[in-house]
Amino acid sequence: MQREVTVALPRGSRPGSGLYLTVPGCRGRLSRLAAVLSRSALVFLGGVWLSGCGKGPQGGPGGGAPEVGVLAVSAETVVLTRELPGRTAPCLVAEIRPQASGILLNRLFTEGADVQADEALYQIESSSYDAARAHAAAAVTAATANLSTARAAQSRARAGQANAQARVTAAQAGLAAAEAAEAAVEAALVASRAARSRAEANVVPLRLRAERFRELVANKAVSQQDADDTDAALRQAEAGLESAVAGVVAAEADQGRAAAAVRVAAAEVQSAEAGLLAAAAEIESAAAAVEAAQASVQSAEAGLTTATIALGYTRITAPIAGRIGRSAVTSGALVAAHQPQALATIQQLDPIYVDVTQATADLLRLQRRLADGRLTHNGTRNVATLVLEDGTPYPHEGTLQFRDVTVDPSTGSFILRLVFPNPDKVLLPGMFVRAVIQEGVKDDAILIPQETVTRDAVGNPRTMVLGAEGTVEVRPLKVDRAIGNRWLVSAGLKPGDRVIVDGLQRLRPGMPARAAQSPAAGAAAGAAPASPAAAPKAN
Repeated sequence: MQREVTVALPRGSRPGSGLYLTVPGCRGRLSRLAAVLSRSALVFLGGVWLSGCGKGPQGGPGGGAPEVGVLAVSAETVVLTRELPGRTAPCLVAEIRPQASGILLNRLFTEGADVQADEALYQIESSSYDAARAHAAAAVTAATANLSTARAAQSRARAGQANAQARVTAAQAGLAAAEAAEAAVEAALVASRAARSRAEANVVPLRLRAERFRELVANKAVSQQDADDTDAALRQAEAGLESAVAGVVAAEADQGRAAAAVRVAAAEVQSAEAGLLAAAAEIESAAAAVEAAQASVQSAEAGLTTATIALGYTRITAPIAGRIGRSAVTSGALVAAHQPQALATIQQLDPIYVDVTQATADLLRLQRRLADGRLTHNGTRNVATLVLEDGTPYPHEGTLQFRDVTVDPSTGSFILRLVFPNPDKVLLPGMFVRAVIQEGVKDDAILIPQETVTRDAVGNPRTMVLGAEGTVEVRPLKVDRAIGNRWLVSAGLKPGDRVIVDGLQRLRPGMPARAAQSPAAGAAAGAAPASPAAAPKAN
């Protein structure tokens, strides 16, 4: 039997340049093939030729449906990951800058070595700082001596105030005594004046009686004895009057002296009170001097502290523990306090940060899947692994520390910061790595071998399945990502479907086929997932 197959030439070939393949039995004749077809076209034509080269109807050796290897689709639980590029960064960075100016005498560390916190790194020449500290210490000593002197003066002022207060008390007591004496003198003066008045009152009638008795004695009207008695009584009364007058004079003199004593005592009180006011003023002055001396001591102590700190700055120490890099200066260099150039940099490498970027669209897609239940965390949240630049896996797992709150408007992505232990210092700052972040767990994942998935003319994925009636079907798919050597199918297949994995080159849609267990299918079903490849955009 002779068969003729017509094959269309590529676009642009001349009309009438068709190719005819004549197959009499298993023999064929190719006409003008090498001039118009590429190597890929030859392969295709060879497949057409082989499919028409059977000795009987299409099918197996007995003329029945061909046997194909199938893989029964089943749901399984997989952990979905996302591989993101990133770079390592130290968790702590300290740039070493001097806080004192001077000549650098020594570098005290080994470049590239690990240093501990407070370990000495550099020594700056410190003679001027030593002198400044000694001057500050002497100022503290002088201020302390001045404070002692001021306190002694304050003590003397307080003693003087006590003496002045005692003097005021004594003067006030003297004034009170003088005033009492003056009152007594005034009372005596009053009594003397009363006595004088009584004496005067007694003298006047006796004087008149004596004058009458003298006239009567001359006339022999009274006896001489009566007249003498009257004269004696008069003289006695006049003597009493003179005594009373003298008493009044004396009392008046005493009153003058008492009044003078009161004035003197009052003056003494005023003087003592003035002394007390002066003593109080002296105390206030002494207290002010003590406060000024205390302020001087505090100022001097602050100067000493400042000088001590400045002296300590001449010995530059490590603020953190970590690995120190190369030194930017050498011994003998002049350094300035707070200069912009760092002398060296210390970086803490254990743990270490890995900053990776993730598109906001991926984050929104993940959140949507978690919200509708297609993914669950199931204990995988915040777990991450690393793939090094040479493709080897990093042996330690890390954790997701935080997501940045700002999206880069130029790229539509944001930063994820991961933290990894780095005990062996394998990771160095600035290394390019790939972080594998566990997004969640899919409990009903469908995975099929990658070789069973082909693409149509526009690139949509599809696969061939063996239907329930034993016919070959082309099933369009939606794939999420590659996991190892298998595709994660998000739509197009369900558990129980039979995916053809062997004998695909002999099949056409709609033709019957018989299922047979394929070694390739068994291997694909038991294959362990490898590290995920770059995933296409999911729907």
